[in-house]
Formats: sequence, C-alpha cells, structure tokens
Amino acid sequence: MTTTPRWADYQYEIYLNGLSGAVPRLPADLSRLEELVERRLGAGPAGYVIGAAGTGSTARANRAALDRWRIVPRMLRDVAERDLSVELFGRRLPTPLALAPVGILKIAHPDAEPAAARAAAARGVPYVLSSASSTPMERVAEAMGDAERWFQLYWPKDREVARSFLSRARAAGYTALFVTLDTPLLSWRPRDLDQAYLPFLHGVGTANYFSDPAFRAGLAKPVEEDREAAVRHFLGMFSDAGKTWPDLAFLREHWDGPIVLKGVLHPDDARAAADAGMDGVVVSNHGGRQVAGAVAAADALPGVVAAAGDRLTVLFDSGVRTGDDVFKALALGARAVLLGRPYVYGLALDGQAGVDHVIRCLLAELDLTLALSGHADPASPGPSDLIREAL
Repeated sequence: MTTTPRWADYQYEIYLNGLSGAVPRLPADLSRLEELVERRLGAGPAGYVIGAAGTGSTARANRAALDRWRIVPRMLRDVAERDLSVELFGRRLPTPLALAPVGILKIAHPDAEPAAARAAAARGVPYVLSSASSTPMERVAEAMGDAERWFQLYWPKDREVARSFLSRARAAGYTALFVTLDTPLLSWRPRDLDQAYLPFLHGVGTANYFSDPAFRAGLAKPVEEDREAAVRHFLGMFSDAGKTWPDLAFLREHWDGPIVLKGVLHPDDARAAADAGMDGVVVSNHGGRQVAGAVAAADALPGVVAAAGDRLTVLFDSGVRTGDDVFKALALGARAVLLGRPYVYGLALDGQAGVDHVIRCLLAELDLTLALSGHADPASPGPSDLIREAL
C-alpha cells in the first residue's frame, strides 16, 4: 500500500528546523533565485541560462500572461485529503510536474544532469533529458535507477544519428519522446552575443553526440584526436530547418512509445499533430528563448487545448515560477507542467539539494493553492476557477 505524499508538509519541516536555528539554504520564493544565479555564475553561463531572445519581451510576456489570470477560491469543500497524482501516457505519476529538458547543465554546476535527474527521481518527478545534455543519456539513466524518464530530441539533419539517438534512448529506459520543434535555428540572443558565448563551441552540450556511434562514423578522426572538427560536424547537423509535418512518420517508425511535440502555440498545429498520430503537445515558446515578440504560452494554451480535444495530451511550460502558476495552467486545460529555469537555478546554487528544494517548494505551494482554492486534485480546477484581468 502506498501513501499519498503530503507535499504541503514541507513548510512545517522548514518551520520545525527553525527551532534549532536552521533556515533554508535557498529562498522559498523561487522567483528570487534568478538574481542569486546572476551573481553566482560568470557572465557567459549566467547570460546563457537566464537570457532570452531579442529584448526579452517574450519571456516577460510569459510572466505577465500568467499573472493576468487570477484564481477564484471556493469555500467549504472537503480538501482535508489531497491527491496530486495524474495519469500521463499510460503511467500514474505522483504529481502533474516534470522537469523540462534543459541542455548544457555543466555550465550551471559540475554535477550537471545526473544531479538534477537524481533529485527528480527521489520525488517521483519525471526528468526530460535534453539531446544537448553535457552527460551521455546512458549515464543519466543510470543515475535515475527505475525512475520515470523521458528523452527530448533536437531533430538532427543526419537520419542515422536521429535513428541512433532513438535506439539508445529506448535501450536506456526513456519511455516517452519529446521532439522540440521551435529550434530549427538558434534565435538572436543578445546576452550570448555580447559575451560571444556559445557553449557548443567549447564542446559542452555535445555529450550525446560525441558518444554516439553514428555521429562518430561521420568523422574523419575520432573526437579525441580532433575535437574542433567534431564540434564543426555537430554544428552542421544539430538541427534542420527543412523538416515538415510528413517527416514525423520517420519518428513514429523508429519510436514505439508516446511522442510529444514541444513548442506548439497555434491551434492548427495542434490539429496537425493529432492528424499525424502524435500523442501530445507541449504549449511552449521555449521560455522566451526563440521568437522575440511571440505570443505568451499561457495566452496560447486555451486555444491549443480546445483544438486538441481528446486526441492529444496537452502539457505546458514557459514562465512557470510558482505553485499558483501550475494551478492556472491546470485550470486552463494542461494535464501537467514542465518546469525549466527554476530547477536549473537551484542546481547552480546548491547542486542536487538545490533542485530538490525547488521541486518541494513548487509542489508544496501547488498543494496549498489547490486546497485553499477548494480543490483536492489536479483535475478539479477548470476555466471557471479563473478570472482574467483586463490589460
């Protein structure tokens, strides 16, 4: 018999620790972490992790859109016992939260992806590993044991490398495939440009490629003998701006589990995903990192949910910082939320323990927000539980 976690109890754990003079190493308000990371990391890594496309208008729009939705609490409902578990892609998960795919975590902390993955596994939160990780997918899988893990694909030009990645991910126990569609090219990112900083050029974020037999087969010399040539080969095939909807058949042919398309913002694209036999979409603008001036993810969410109907599982990311943000996404129709930058900030500031703190804070706040708004589970909130403030 399993016991439903009481996520809200994290606050009492913190208060009780305070009796002996102990306070948390990191803030409980996760929106404060960015400022700390800005001071902790060097200009290049900080800009890469925190920065966004153009002036940052899309990243700001993400926050503004979530803030415009206001929760309408309901009273005298039995919320003594809450169950945050959800069913996604045929699996029962303890919460509607997963850690989003974020590459190149070595620039944030030397323990990189394995530390974040271990923290996620310890709390039953799925971890989505980026193709651009700084640790090979097999090592990250080993760090997670039997915990739920999903693999994110930056769809390369080289079909053999794509095929090899999918085969390796399946063999390593990744159960769902997340295909990022919004990065066929890198966007104009002034903070990175001002520092002339692109980690890939230093061979960071290339671990899955440099360890891949299909990738290595395309090199004149082994990676270890000519790293610069390997980096150039990587840059030439990392992504493909020529992919179109019919190409999804290749992925379905080589992946027998759920396939989720990440970066969908238009209702017609959700319909096209369903028509192509996909299992889900992530409503996301890459945290504001790709298209400057793009629609806020939370503003796009209702339209995508309506278009998806019961044909797709809709997930959400971009701009999430708090438990009430998660509540709002669920109320607008998302089945679960992917958390990105905040866990990376936690990693940068305190390694695995920092990621654990971020996960527990977010889930405690979500649990309390649900209860105090009159809801006992993630499926309960709906559009009628929100009011949208005028611009």
